[in-house]
Amino acid sequence: MQQQRGRIALNRKTSKPAGHNGPTKAFTVRTEGELLPFLREMLSHQGRNAVKSILARGQVSVDGRVETAYNLPLRPGQKVEVNLKKTAPPPRLFGLSIVYEDDDVIVVHKEAGLLSISAGQDGELTAYRQLMEHVRAQHPKNRIFIVHRLDRDTSGLMLFAKSESVQQTLQNNWRDMVKERVYVALVEGQVKQKEGVIESWLKENRAMKMYSSPRPGDGQHAVTRYKVLHADRNFSLLEVRLETGRKNQIRVHMQDLGHPIVGDKKYGARSRAIGRLGLHARVLAFAHPVSGETMRFQTPVPSLFYKVFKSAE
Repeated sequence: MQQQRGRIALNRKTSKPAGHNGPTKAFTVRTEGELLPFLREMLSHQGRNAVKSILARGQVSVDGRVETAYNLPLRPGQKVEVNLKKTAPPPRLFGLSIVYEDDDVIVVHKEAGLLSISAGQDGELTAYRQLMEHVRAQHPKNRIFIVHRLDRDTSGLMLFAKSESVQQTLQNNWRDMVKERVYVALVEGQVKQKEGVIESWLKENRAMKMYSSPRPGDGQHAVTRYKVLHADRNFSLLEVRLETGRKNQIRVHMQDLGHPIVGDKKYGARSRAIGRLGLHARVLAFAHPVSGETMRFQTPVPSLFYKVFKSAE
């Protein structure tokens, strides 16, 4: 997992470490450094693993904010408090990992098979539900808000907001704030044209299936650019860039191209060569809704996507 920023940002919300009524030690930072080495020096009587566990359990606060990042930069004058009472570990995430988090947004990597948000069934395991538990473990009043979705069988990067105002800022200015959205798609057959643009107007039928209308202007305008990364006579691996973000846009446009995504029976695929949908959200870049800073995150292409080419050799 790669990202431009090398650390988790400081959490600006004030919150106490869980179980903060227990025995607490306070230290003042004298020189610049990172949080874990500082704790190891201050808690020299504790072993390395014990100190890492204290940090991971949310028992450390810096200037009143709970911190868990080992490499959090420290500045002279900051106050570090350590609650020595053991607390319950943070909620475990399934099919989901946090790539970046600050006061305003969370960027995650979602695995194929996990719903972004509930489809209406109580108790469903979703990215949204797990992240809600994650932020509420930091403070019971914390919440998250969904900004966009990935289909259940699509893996890759997703962005969530930590307040309704941030959610609205992102959604209302999506086309301006999102600088880059790159997917990789494993499709059936050999795509002859090395790169191209697919443009259509998307609509949804009564069966809730998206399709390209034959009439220009009839539906939501959708533009998808693609480039062939690797291909043989059976499959092609494409880099896909979205200029618009419509529901099932890539899936419909790959069907329109005559090369449906592997595993996508709904949109004409016959092959289940990798046992999942061959679509992965690889790159996400956006203007931070508060700071305005450009944030860019990138994940590797799933190794499964190359499996079909190796097996064909």
